[in-house]
Formats: sequence, C-alpha cells, structure tokens
Amino acid sequence: MDLTLIGQRARAAGRALGLISTERKNAALEAIASALLDHAEDVLAANARDMQAGRAAGTADALLDRMLLTRPRLEAIAADVRNVARLPDPVGQHYDVSVLPNGLKAHKRRVPFGVIGVIYEARPNVTVDCAALCLKSGNAAILRGGKEIGFSCAALVTVIQHALAASGLPADAIQVIDDPDRALVEQLLRLDRYVDVIIPRGGAALHQFCREKATIPVITGGIGVCHVYVDQDANLDYVVPIVRNAKVQRPSVCNALDTLLVHRAVAALVLPPVATDLLRHSVELRCDEAALALLHESGIEQATLARPSDFGTEFMALILSIRVVDDLDQALDHIAQHGDHSDAIITENQAVADQFVAAVDSAAVFVNASTRFNDGGQLGLGAEIAVSTQKLHARGPMALYELTTYKYVVEGAGHVRA
Repeated sequence: MDLTLIGQRARAAGRALGLISTERKNAALEAIASALLDHAEDVLAANARDMQAGRAAGTADALLDRMLLTRPRLEAIAADVRNVARLPDPVGQHYDVSVLPNGLKAHKRRVPFGVIGVIYEARPNVTVDCAALCLKSGNAAILRGGKEIGFSCAALVTVIQHALAASGLPADAIQVIDDPDRALVEQLLRLDRYVDVIIPRGGAALHQFCREKATIPVITGGIGVCHVYVDQDANLDYVVPIVRNAKVQRPSVCNALDTLLVHRAVAALVLPPVATDLLRHSVELRCDEAALALLHESGIEQATLARPSDFGTEFMALILSIRVVDDLDQALDHIAQHGDHSDAIITENQAVADQFVAAVDSAAVFVNASTRFNDGGQLGLGAEIAVSTQKLHARGPMALYELTTYKYVVEGAGHVRA
C-alpha cells in the first residue's frame, strides 16, 4: 500500500474540499446517510466477517459489542450524519474583527486544517463520525481502523466514497488504510508532507506510540480516570442515580466513572445505598479501609479492599474504586493526582461547587450531573471525532470548530509599513 500516494490524493482532495460551499457539503452528507441505509446489507455482511473472526480469536464480549453493527445501530449512525449536516458550518466564519489606527482592517477567518489522520481501534461507527465531521469542516481524512474491524471499515468507506463521487465531491476526501500491517501506522505518523494533524482514538498504548513516533502534531485524549465527589452538602436524592448512570450505563467508554470520592460526614448515609444499587448491576467495588468498614457495618460484604493502583486506573469495565475523604481539599488533591478527563461534584453548596469548578483542571467538569455528558452529541456538537485531554488547541469533545484553525486576513488601501 503506497501511503505517499494516499497522502498526495488526500492533500489534493483537501484543497478542493476547503473551497466547496456549505450547501454542497450538506448535500453530500445527506447522500452518505442515505447510502449507508441503502447498502446496509453489504455493510452488515462485512461486519459479520469481523465479528466471526473476533469470536474465533476469543475476543472479549465488551470488545465484541463495540465492534458490532446492527440495522438499528446503522440507522443511528446515519441519523448522526444528518445531524452534522444540520450544524452551522464553521469554515469561512470571521471573528476578532478590528480596524487598526492606521486604517488597516483585520480579522481571523476559520479555515480547515487540510488533511487529518485518524487512528482508532474497534469501533466501526468512528469511521462514519470522522468522515462526516471532516467533510463538514472542509478536511480530507485518512482513516486507519483497528484490524478487528478491517472489513467493516473498508465497506463503510466504499459507501462513503461512492456517495461523495455521486455528489460531485472528491472521493479521495475520505480514504482508509485497510491493510492491517502495523508498519503502515508508523508510516502515516511520519507523513508530515501531506497530513496536518493526527488524532488517535484508543488506549494508552496507542496514544503513547503516536506521541513517540509522529513527526506530525498529535491530539491525544479519550483516556483518563473519571471521578464523582459527593460533598457533605450533597442532595442525597441525586447520588444514586448519578453514580449509577456514570458507572453502569456504558462502562467501556472514556467518560464512565472510575472512582467515587465521598465526604466523611455523609459517607455512612451515602455508601450503603450506592453499593446496594451498584451490586445489583454487577459492579465490583474496591474500597479504601474507611469505605470498606462502613459497608461491612451495614451488612454489605461483597466489597473488597482496594489496592493503591485502583485509584489511578481507568477500568472501562464494571469496576469502581471508592474512597472516603476528609474534606473538599482532600478530594481536590486526589483528582489533581489522578484526573484530567471528566470529573463531577454533587453538592447544593454553590461556593463549594464554584471552588471545585475553579480548582479541577480537567477537560470537563460537572456539577450535579453525570460524567457521561462529556460527549459531543450530548453537548450539542452533533458528533465528535475524539475527546481531547490536551490543552492545545482543543479540549473536551472535538467537533466541527475544533477541526478548524484560522488565518489572519488583512485589508488595506495601498498601505505600506513605515
């Protein structure tokens, strides 16, 4: 597979895409959504091949669920594409407009990056999410899904390319590296002549590999330990529903709860009902000594003593670590040591909430809400290409605006610099 040729085609497609009107981009997105459903049987057949290979290889059930495409899931993916088509187009927007003392007029104008490389693992829906967001933001994309979903990715990109061509847009705007050879990933990371940014979506090992090998800027995210802190002034009616939702609704994703911190003053009231509820959902509870003692006193014996490493682990499974803290400061110190992704406080004390929001340096901070809302769709962005935990240039869910940069446009009337 010739990655240089793929890069050249992507660069040419990106230049063309950056000049295409919003109306034409939206029409192409609608065509992609329709094509996904029209060719559902082909896509599902390709996915079935991936699923069969995954089961034969002994792939874990949680990973198989990520890999699986069904007709309802494909319909939801198509609906997400249509949602992106309805979003405002950031490309060409003017902001920070000024007139300088010498009469020069200046503004910043939003422009696409050009070509975005996305490396991801076992979720075929990411293929379509990335394609839709890149197209709407005027970027070409080179996609490299995990070998577990190779047939699914190839089928999805074939459908997308046919829809692009039928819409009069360059089919090379979305390309896929469908060869499972890992060496091609490293080649992509060094394709700096044609690719402007790399976005990895996967585990810590993938992110570390990209940071070490890339000669292209890398935006990392999608991993991190998530916390909920229950303050002494918490509304206790909120606690069980928020903790359950954050931990149980979808435990294998990056914004699922990993560690519960509870103020000592309310721990005896909070922990037994939380533990009882979570145990009903088969959650394994790993507690510090104080939390374990309170649960045993209340007759709950299923919890176990946590190891130190349990308070810095992103479980991505039905496992929760629990710690009792003396006060807000101890909770903040704990989160500062282990967090940077999604962290929440449950409290009715506005001053405490304000202090938590100011002190917690994470991509998203929540007050009286589940960490599961750190998601592009949930925050009104339509979809997301990743959740960034970096500070340059994007943080949190990355959608259309985060896939653009800007250039200065300066207009004069024969101005020359003295």
